Amino acid sequence: MDRSSEFDRMKHVAFLEMMMEWMPSPYEAQEINRLTLAYFTISGLAILDALDPVYKDRIINWVLSLQAHPRDRAELENGQLYGFHGSRSSQFHRHDAKQQDSVPNGSHLASTYCALAILRIIDYDLSSIDSESILISMRHLQQPDGSFTPIHLGAEMDLRFVYCAAAICYMLNDWTGMDKEKAKDYILSCQSYDGGFGLVPGLESHGGGTFCAVAALRLMGFIEADALSKSTVATTINVPLLLEWCMQRQGVDGGFQGRANKASDTCYAFWVGGVLKILGAYHFLDKDALRRFLLSCESQYSGFKKFPEDVMPDLYHSYYGLAALSLLEEPGLIPLCVELGIPTKDAI
Repeated sequence: MDRSSEFDRMKHVAFLEMMMEWMPSPYEAQEINRLTLAYFTISGLAILDALDPVYKDRIINWVLSLQAHPRDRAELENGQLYGFHGSRSSQFHRHDAKQQDSVPNGSHLASTYCALAILRIIDYDLSSIDSESILISMRHLQQPDGSFTPIHLGAEMDLRFVYCAAAICYMLNDWTGMDKEKAKDYILSCQSYDGGFGLVPGLESHGGGTFCAVAALRLMGFIEADALSKSTVATTINVPLLLEWCMQRQGVDGGFQGRANKASDTCYAFWVGGVLKILGAYHFLDKDALRRFLLSCESQYSGFKKFPEDVMPDLYHSYYGLAALSLLEEPGLIPLCVELGIPTKDAI
């Protein structure tokens, strides 16, 4: 692979360490998602092999403090998710006028995934957390069609939360939190006529939805490693059509688009590239061109931008830019467990 353009690792370390200690004003509106922002920061530093051990106890204590706990076992049947809150503010009680009482804001499926991913990254023993409350209450979020809603009060039901549920069960090594067969059937119903996956049945194929579908099937054991060469995958998804759709997403600029007729975007180098990696087809893409595109999205201030022509970086695209470079085996970066979206030396 062409390495003529240099990747400035320490510049990105400095960017993420700044994010670890200080939330810039543009992120204040996303305070409710602080745990997700922490996931991008911590996992990014881990990819860079730069996560200072001094942070470990602080991270563990903070993440564990965000878990919701039932007062008794009967509360596990009330439909509420006893996972992790997205931030301290989401633990505040809200007033319910009908009940003339205050009730806690609910935890969230995506925040629970981020919490467990962070703990796994720093080698925390997940068997020591209250996994039973998470899994029993999470099962209540699965809908009759196999999809998941992320909170007990109702919200979107799509592939993002099926993926979160699968990743949670995998990390906790316990599949009682979901009906895998129903989840599989829902995922299959989301594959579109062109081979990609929409976030819900009938929607346009999307890079993020396609990753969630394929990664969830892999975590649940319905797709084997390097599925392209395995006959069993034919019973689940149309792999040739999916592969064609993924390959069509790499543009002449080397980057990947998330949908047809859209501009290349840093994050889809991971979302679509990750699908190719899981299927054992990563060697088909133009790696040199993709690396050049990613480096063109580096900000002069450190971090990654969404598009090359943008000025300022953001945390989301910075993380997935690093994740994509890890898939490209950039020197100095830690390998990824693609299916979980986190750096690890352990394969699924």
